[in-house]
Amino acid sequence: MEEDQLFMRRCFDLARLGKGKVNPNPMVGSVLFLGHKVIGEGWHKQFGDSHAEVNCFNSVLSQNRAKVPESNLFVSLEPCCFHGKTPACSDLIIEKKVKNLSISTTDKTPKVNGKGLAILKSEGVRIQTNILEELGNWFVKVRTVFVTKKRPYIILKYAVSNDGYLGQPNKNIWMTNPISKRLVHKWRSEVGAIMVGTNTALTDNPKLNNRYFYGSSPLRIVPDRQHKIPASAALKDGTIATWILADGKKESSPSKNLQYISLPDGAAFLPALFDRLVATKIDTLLVEGGATLLNSFIDAGYWDEARIFETAVVLEKGIPAPILKGGNEVVEKIGSDRLVIRYREG
Repeated sequence: MEEDQLFMRRCFDLARLGKGKVNPNPMVGSVLFLGHKVIGEGWHKQFGDSHAEVNCFNSVLSQNRAKVPESNLFVSLEPCCFHGKTPACSDLIIEKKVKNLSISTTDKTPKVNGKGLAILKSEGVRIQTNILEELGNWFVKVRTVFVTKKRPYIILKYAVSNDGYLGQPNKNIWMTNPISKRLVHKWRSEVGAIMVGTNTALTDNPKLNNRYFYGSSPLRIVPDRQHKIPASAALKDGTIATWILADGKKESSPSKNLQYISLPDGAAFLPALFDRLVATKIDTLLVEGGATLLNSFIDAGYWDEARIFETAVVLEKGIPAPILKGGNEVVEKIGSDRLVIRYREG
């Protein structure tokens, strides 16, 4: 059992290499071993490219290929069993005559969700499941929300003063340290879209791009029903794909990257936005504030994770920070800041 966990942890290490590149597919890693020796490794590297199992088999050296049927295949997630952008991995495993498969967790995608394992069992493959299952579920949590709830995985991010405020009205106040700032840009490289409210766009004039880490920038989203955001705003610079969620009024756009979208008001607003994002295959939404926008997500129950920087700054008065209840909490020290990551239960 200890050896099984060791190989599965290697699958997780490999899976992590696809972070921010494979969405909306899940991060998956795969290891092929024989007689306590690894003879193949692979991971899903890029959306639309070969899956982890394919890359694992392809990595096997010519002198070891005849040994593949005798080997044990470890995969961090149940192999797919339908033809999408790539052929079904369950078919490949059968073709390679592998007789021993170990996975961490099942793929909750409706077309899979145990069907891949059933197909393999019917072909005589011996299957071991639930190896480090809790960790395996964590690796695919974004995918699971995307395919089961039909909306993006939603991350709330904000900084809080030592006395519990987000900031002060109409003031651009920076509270986190430079290390935390760089970390936030790393997060931006890993998500599909980022969103702020109208007041934040007007007060802070944010770029919402990734400037301090490797990788791409996410789709930028801002509601502006009354068309308050000026044409000179950084969000309208045309450098990155941007959605302005306005009313039905047509706006001329100087850039193909800038799109005006009309969505219903009230309770239907966020579900309509999620439908748009899902249709665009965006599976992760980072909500950076301000208070009105954050509370609208919290009040509607639309959040999966919150990343809260607790800072040493004292404001004495200002805009109260949102209050989140329940969930599991992880705390990290980031220089002078305290990062609290809260995962919502259910």
